[in-house]
Amino acid sequence: MGVLVEAVVLFCNVLSLLLLARAVLSWFVNPYRYTPNDFLRQINAFLMRVTEPIVAPCRRLLRNFNTGMFDFSIVVAMLAIQLIRNMIVRIF
Repeated sequence: MGVLVEAVVLFCNVLSLLLLARAVLSWFVNPYRYTPNDFLRQINAFLMRVTEPIVAPCRRLLRNFNTGMFDFSIVVAMLAIQLIRNMIVRIF
């Protein structure tokens, strides 16, 4: 059972790093400028495809709260991932 728990912990850590990379990269990528060979845009598109299924439910949840122009859905997703990871580690 230890290998399964370590795999879940590793998966959660990688997912958290991908979310962090998405948040940081969003500061540098201009979505309105199109260059087909832009490496950062390709990385950003990959990160969006991988992390959007996790971020979208958090965004829908936060829509009920007035957060202004800030999008805290990535922070909520990271907290949820860490909470789930800690719960799984404690159970096993």
